[in-house]
Amino acid sequence: MSDPAPHRAEIVVDVAAIRHNVRILKDLVSVDGPVGLMTVVKADGYGHGMVEAAAAAREGGADWLGVATIDEALALRAAGDRGPLLCWLSAPGDDFAAAVAAGVEVTAYTVDELDEVAAVGGARVQLKVDTGLSRGGAARADWEALFAAAAAHEAGGRVRVTGIWSHFAASDEPAHPANDMQETAFREALRLAAEAGLDPEVTHLANSAAAVLRPSSHFDLVRCGIASYGLDPAPGVSPRLGLRPAMTVRARLVMSKAVHAGDGVSYGHTWVADRDTTVGVVPAGYGEGVPRAAGNTASVRVGDDLRPIRGRVCMDQFVVELHGELPPPGTEVVLFGPGDDGEPTAQDWAEAVGTINYEIVTRIGGRLARRYVDSEGTSDETEGTTR
Repeated sequence: MSDPAPHRAEIVVDVAAIRHNVRILKDLVSVDGPVGLMTVVKADGYGHGMVEAAAAAREGGADWLGVATIDEALALRAAGDRGPLLCWLSAPGDDFAAAVAAGVEVTAYTVDELDEVAAVGGARVQLKVDTGLSRGGAARADWEALFAAAAAHEAGGRVRVTGIWSHFAASDEPAHPANDMQETAFREALRLAAEAGLDPEVTHLANSAAAVLRPSSHFDLVRCGIASYGLDPAPGVSPRLGLRPAMTVRARLVMSKAVHAGDGVSYGHTWVADRDTTVGVVPAGYGEGVPRAAGNTASVRVGDDLRPIRGRVCMDQFVVELHGELPPPGTEVVLFGPGDDGEPTAQDWAEAVGTINYEIVTRIGGRLARRYVDSEGTSDETEGTTR
């Protein structure tokens, strides 16, 4: 992407890629029968923009949207989304009444939380059980009590239990023994829920990696987050599905100059030139979510060539080695993108700094502008900021 040029740096999101990925994922999970698809758009759409990602996902065929918080859910409703929408992370004092009034389905982990939701009246609620992640969700010892309380509230007309669900701990590692154990535990939870008299509309366990790698876990609905944005949920394991990364992060050089053998670069002089060379300054840093750990580990594309980051990433900028060249200010720099034109990918950056692609795309932002394009040509470009 070369036009229009960003003033300093920007995130470019191709909404057509999100639609494309959602269509692929929906077709994949429906091969052996109809399975619903939830596109997860929490955390500002994994850095892609929650409202825009949600609209693209709906256009691609997403049956549900998923968010973490009630505030996120209400923001989607305020933006005009009216389809099935689940949120799952509440805290004491959260406004369940506003969520219920907006037609948002909420999640209960405990009897106390369920009682709080039931006090609102008329809530559509899903129950989350912990099958081995040991994070949110009802512990095994509390399943029967939660199901009994839910059945009582349902009988009293205070709630409708619409779903029961859980979350994998290691679905990106297909051979991990936790996967079989969790799926077995989830089936036990469904049996106990049925014995308590619950008949949920949807049951769901699979995240992106399980949607791709573990068909036995698909149940009625799968939740796809990172894969919806075109990134591999299980690098080195997933088959090629034709997913397209939706995000490109690009900037413009602000200057280039010569440095001499023995010159140190950036704070702490963690890189010292071993020969006469040239460097360029890129106007984005950890204030924009560029990982500080990328210093001396990651590369970017400057013009047509890969160039290594040299020295520490600063708050507002970082330095790249240009190997003797002195490109003019304004030369395009691509931090990461789909990889189609030789630029690094989010996965490349994740490997360079020892993290996962989720973190790379979700944390990028800060002062960066975000611009939306549609490579299928069905909508106009729009601009916004990341925050």
